[in-house]
Amino acid sequence: MLNNFQHIRNIFCVGRNYALHATELGNKIPTKPMIFSKPTHALFPSEGELVISAKKGNIHYEVELVVLIGETYEQGKPIEQIVKGIAMGIDLTAREIQSELKEKGHPWLLAKGFRGSAILSNFIPFSSLEDFNQLEFKLVRNGEMVQIGNPKNMIFPLQILIEYIGTNFGLGKGDIIYTGTPEGVGSIQNGDVLNMQLTNKNNGIDIEYGPLLVKIK
Repeated sequence: MLNNFQHIRNIFCVGRNYALHATELGNKIPTKPMIFSKPTHALFPSEGELVISAKKGNIHYEVELVVLIGETYEQGKPIEQIVKGIAMGIDLTAREIQSELKEKGHPWLLAKGFRGSAILSNFIPFSSLEDFNQLEFKLVRNGEMVQIGNPKNMIFPLQILIEYIGTNFGLGKGDIIYTGTPEGVGSIQNGDVLNMQLTNKNNGIDIEYGPLLVKIK
């Protein structure tokens, strides 16, 4: 297990990378990756107690796979040399604030970058792109599964994301990428308990992260 929160540098996030998630929110399916960022102050561990201000309004959960960059991106370098670890994360979104920002054509930072909006588990080693694509990840809310995803359903697979972000922004050791959420996003209520599950039947990965208690005050 790798837990290097203190060494994380840049947090890149991918919007609308699963078709059914894009359509469930009434958005068009993108033709190229939609990249936004979060500040490192947004990071919060996947277990414990998270307090969110009620002034943020309607908060949505979005479970995602997260990759940790171990080496500087260079064109043509194998992905197994660039990516060091895999984790699970939850991109918390202040949906009403985001809608207002979108209407004005403004960046999403106020809706996506508040403290605690980047839930992140411990990392496990990244073995290969093939193993990554066999992963299944789930979000469980109060004992009920609400989201389930598989990276094979990404609109832009990991290799394309690495190349796109690396070419346009640069990628270096300590950067992380939230790779997008599948369908099933919903509102968090005060007192919700969130757990995340990561499995790969081919190589025996079976991990549960959490619990995370969310309080809205």
